[in-house]
Amino acid sequence: MNNKPIVSIVFGSYNRKRFLNLTLNSIRAELHDIPHEIIAIDGGSNDGALELLMQQKDVITITQHNRGEWNNKPIQQRSWGYFMNLGFKIAQGKYICMISDDCLIIPNAIKNGIQNFENLLHDNKKVGALAFWWRNWTPEHLDFKVCKFFKNNIYVNHGLYLASTLKEVNYLDEETYSFYGGDVDLCLKLITHGYTCSDSPNSYIEHYPHATLAIRKQNESVWHQDMKNLQQKWKHIFGEDLGICDNAKKYIDPTNTGNLFRSFEYEPAVLLHATKHTIKWKINALKKRISSLFKI
Repeated sequence: MNNKPIVSIVFGSYNRKRFLNLTLNSIRAELHDIPHEIIAIDGGSNDGALELLMQQKDVITITQHNRGEWNNKPIQQRSWGYFMNLGFKIAQGKYICMISDDCLIIPNAIKNGIQNFENLLHDNKKVGALAFWWRNWTPEHLDFKVCKFFKNNIYVNHGLYLASTLKEVNYLDEETYSFYGGDVDLCLKLITHGYTCSDSPNSYIEHYPHATLAIRKQNESVWHQDMKNLQQKWKHIFGEDLGICDNAKKYIDPTNTGNLFRSFEYEPAVLLHATKHTIKWKINALKKRISSLFKI
C-alpha cells in the first residue's frame, strides 16, 4: 500500500497562535483533494500556539524549545537551519512546500506549483526549486515578488523543493547562519549541484507583515551578520556583490484571500507599524518624483 503524500508542507512557528488557524485552514482548503502531510516545528511557543498545534490531528508537530531555561541553565539556541531541517528530514512527500506560519495560500498556488514542477520534470529539466510569488499584504499594494541574490539567482522564500534534491545537497546549512540566509544558501547549493531554481508563475502567497513585531525587531539585529556570512561563503563562485533584488509583478486575487488578515489591522502595534511603513513609502515615492523632475 502506497500512502505517501505528494507534497509535505513544512513551516516553523513561534508564538503565532492568532495566525495558525488561518494558515492551516488555507493549507487544508488548497490540498483537500491531494495526498499531503503538514509538518510544524514549534520553537517552544508560550502564547498557546503549541497547545493549538498539538490539538490538530492532521498536523505532525515537532517541538524544539529554542528559548528560555531548563534545569536552571540557558537553553542553547539553535539556528533556523537546524530548526527547519527537523521538518525537512522527516518529510515523505515528493515535494516539500516551505511556507511561513503567518501566510495564506491564494487558491491553486500549491497545485499550480506542483503541476509546473511535473511539467518541467517531464521535459527532463533539472529543477530543484520553484519560488512562489508573494507580497507583504496591504490592500492598496498589488505587487507580488520573488527575490534574488547575487543579481540573478532566485531563491525560495515560500515555494516548492524537490525533496530528493534537498537530501542530495545535505539540506540546510545549520552552522553558518543564525536566522537569515539559510534559504538563499540552500538554493545556491542546488544551483552549484546543477539544478535550477526559478519561479512558479501562477503561484501566489499572502504574507502578513506585522506579525510578532517584537520578534521581528530582534531578528533584524542578526540580519547584517548573516548577510556577511552568506557573502563570505559564496563570493568565490558568485562574486562579492550580494545583488539583492526583487522581481515584481501586479496580480489581483479574485478571491481576496488577504482580506482574512483585516481583523488584525486595528491592533495598536500594527497600526503604528503600518503608519510608519506608509509614511516611509510616500517619502520614497516623493523622492523618486523629485528626482525624475530634475532629470528632465
